[in-house]
Amino acid sequence: MDLPRGDRFEAWTQQVGRTHAPLQLSSERAANYRGHQRLIGLGEVTVWPATFDSLIFRRTPKLVRQSDPEVYHLSLLVSGEAGATWGRQEATYRNSDIHINSSSRSYEIVTGSEPVTIVGVEMPRALVALPAGQAEQVVGRQMSGRERVGALLAQFLLQFVSDIGPYQPQDAPRLGTVVADLVTAVFAHTLDDDLLMPAETHRRTLVLRIKAFIRRHLADPELTPARIAAAHDISRSHLYRLFQAEGVSVAAYIRDQRLENARRDLADPALRAMPIHAVAARWGFPRQADFTRAFRTVYGIPPSDLRRAGAVGGFGGAMDCARTDYFGMRCGGDSRR
Repeated sequence: MDLPRGDRFEAWTQQVGRTHAPLQLSSERAANYRGHQRLIGLGEVTVWPATFDSLIFRRTPKLVRQSDPEVYHLSLLVSGEAGATWGRQEATYRNSDIHINSSSRSYEIVTGSEPVTIVGVEMPRALVALPAGQAEQVVGRQMSGRERVGALLAQFLLQFVSDIGPYQPQDAPRLGTVVADLVTAVFAHTLDDDLLMPAETHRRTLVLRIKAFIRRHLADPELTPARIAAAHDISRSHLYRLFQAEGVSVAAYIRDQRLENARRDLADPALRAMPIHAVAARWGFPRQADFTRAFRTVYGIPPSDLRRAGAVGGFGGAMDCARTDYFGMRCGGDSRR
């Protein structure tokens, strides 16, 4: 949405206030402000990738008293830097750091001079499955998106916002649950107490860690349940039970992930020169005949036909605005030239 220069900053202030909670915003670039935000509704959780010019956010005690939606805000800083202050408590955030705020507390956030890119998450405080007093201790703590559960959350958010095309509207509440579980896990690890996590949250977090491990090792044809179980200090029978609860076997999940990645490569014009057998090997199919048979079973045509079709949209692609509306994504939220 393009707006006249004089209207942009006020529009951005209103947009951010609707996304999180009422805020006072100021910027040295207010006269010619540029910002872009997407809103993706996942049930009670909202994910919002955004890029915006330098900014000062203030949530004052008066604003807290006037309106408190009782939500936690999480920001994964993708680029840029920011500093935050809660009374006498201060923290500095840079690339891949995770920042947590509560709408029930006053604070000030100052971003650096360069534009900032984040992936924000808004979720009701009640969805963090920890005692309220424990959860509040996380606000203002330094968290990293480069290691442990923080890295798992960061990878999930970045992968999700990069391409929501594969998801259907009915997936939204389930994806919201995944985000809430990962945020709860990050809170618990920050407090250094895994026992704080409910058993079901711990199970789902373990499944997400295992799936992330599988996706990182798809190219290895020796990726087996035994290796996966050993990497996560669990038995194979425990691994099978975890996936049984997901409604899919370990082998089927590996196969489906390999086929989907191969399908995307075959549909990518930039990889048109790569032979089909090389694409198959790239994703863990050393025998092209096995790959062709599995591909045809899942997609109904051989891989060569997909490549000849020139990457048509029939096998999925980027969600357009009409479809993203089902997820609550607004194609507006834009204040720029």
